[in-house]
Amino acid sequence: MTPVLSYEPLVHGFSLGASLIIAIGSQNAFVLRQGLRREYVFTVSTICFLCDMILIALGAGGFGTVVASSPRLLVCALWGGAAFLFCYGIRSFWSAARPQGLAADGKSTGDGGLAAVVATTLALSLLNPHVYLDTVLLLGSLAAQFSGQARVLFAVGAMTASLVWFYGIGYGAGVCAPLFRKPVAWRVLDILVGCTMWGIGASLIWKRVFTG
Repeated sequence: MTPVLSYEPLVHGFSLGASLIIAIGSQNAFVLRQGLRREYVFTVSTICFLCDMILIALGAGGFGTVVASSPRLLVCALWGGAAFLFCYGIRSFWSAARPQGLAADGKSTGDGGLAAVVATTLALSLLNPHVYLDTVLLLGSLAAQFSGQARVLFAVGAMTASLVWFYGIGYGAGVCAPLFRKPVAWRVLDILVGCTMWGIGASLIWKRVFTG
C-alpha cells in the first residue's frame, strides 16, 4: 500500500520561512524602495528569491553544520556585513538630505543603472550575516528534523514563502506610489532605511563584542 504523503513539513517550512523573512531588514527595505520607484522590480525580486532559494537548499542539505563549525568564516561574514550595512546607511541618509519625488510616470528622478542595482541586491542578499544565521543555520537545523521527502517539502515551503514575499512587496509597493510623489515621503523612507541598516549593523557588532 502506498504511504499517504503528509504536507505538514511544507506548511511548517512556509510558516517558518515567512516568520524569518517578513521582518523589515536591509534586503526587504531595498526591495520596497525599488518597488516604490518601479525600477527593475522583477530583477531585484528574482535575485532576492534565487539567493534565498539557494541558501535554503544549502541549509536543508546540511551545509549549515559546516558553516557553524568555522568560527573564522562567521567572524569575517559578520564584520564584512556590518561594514556594508553602515556604508549603505550613509548612502540612505545622504539621499534623505536631497530627496526627489516620483515623476509623472511613476519613475524616480534619481539615478542608478541596472548594474548598480544588481550589485546592491546581491550584496544585501549575500553580505548580511543574518541571512546565513536565519536561512542556512536556523532553517537548516530545523530541516534536519525531517528526512527524505519530508525534508524536501520543508525546504520547498520555505522557498515558497520567500517567493511570495519578495514579489509581493516588490509589486505591491506600487500601490503606495502616489504618496511618494512628494519628496518628504522619500526623506522619511530613506531615514527609516538608513536607521534600519545602522541598527542591524550595530546589533551584529554588539553581539560580537559584548556577547562573543
